[in-house]
Amino acid sequence: MQAAGALTQERELLNGEVQKINGLVGDISAYQDLAQVAETEEDREEIGHALLLLAKEVEKMRYLTLFSGEHDDADAIISIKAGAGGDDAQDWSQMLLRMYIRWAECHEMKVIVTDRTEGAEAGIKSATIEIQGVRVYGQLRGEHGVHRLVRLSPFNSDNLRQTSFAQVEVMPIIEALPEVEIKPEDLRIDTFRSSGAGGQSVNTTDSAVRVTHIPTGIVASCQNERSQGQNKLHALKIVTAKLHQRHLEEQLAKNKELRGEQKANEWGSQIRSYILHPYKMVKDHRTTKDYSQVEAVLDGNLDAVISDYLVYNVGR
Repeated sequence: MQAAGALTQERELLNGEVQKINGLVGDISAYQDLAQVAETEEDREEIGHALLLLAKEVEKMRYLTLFSGEHDDADAIISIKAGAGGDDAQDWSQMLLRMYIRWAECHEMKVIVTDRTEGAEAGIKSATIEIQGVRVYGQLRGEHGVHRLVRLSPFNSDNLRQTSFAQVEVMPIIEALPEVEIKPEDLRIDTFRSSGAGGQSVNTTDSAVRVTHIPTGIVASCQNERSQGQNKLHALKIVTAKLHQRHLEEQLAKNKELRGEQKANEWGSQIRSYILHPYKMVKDHRTTKDYSQVEAVLDGNLDAVISDYLVYNVGR
């Protein structure tokens, strides 16, 4: 039933997009005909303005053609882990977490923080979030990899320049795995006391859940919800996504088609650099694109970065 519902939803979405494209084509043709018979400069300016707005709508529809992956329509799980850089790396991981949450909020998407481990002095050691919306995985799959930050460190007395790293992992949320059978006896379920915020009930009961897939050693935990059952469902969802990812990587190991070569969470492996000193710039090392508005990007304004990667990926 869930699969049928998903197919129906996808069909309705595609039908709506086809109707919109047909409507745009008709509108453009109509305005072009009007432009040929326009008698005054004011009429021509009005028609030109209308055509400009239609061109922007066409560009939005062209953007949709960049989503051709099997799971591009899926929601996504994002895991962030601090790498080399000590307290700076943990602070950097928290900055990335905020960036993705802000991006999702700006697009009116739902964000669920399923797990979060605080750093000893600052930031976070790791965090996992689930983002629900339209084509979340398709838009964010290019965010997978090592992200590098260069800035004057607020964590040393000399305020020296510091380079720190964080690993971002993006996975589609898959409801079922026809290629991988998950047997109940292969799962170990552990409960523990939540260490994060969430109210008195969460902090005084063993509501957090850790799920281990014994054959592969894949582990996922969730402590966001008050209910142990809800936390278990979220953790199982993450395990399923990781198993799917593992299966695809095994099938595509030779050409690394799904997510590219796995990189160490350290110098020389970054997909993108965010430089705050001695100048300000975001540089994507795959597309070779530069972005001067670093603060805007860190505040969740990722659309240009995402679009440029999608165009690059299609061309590749």
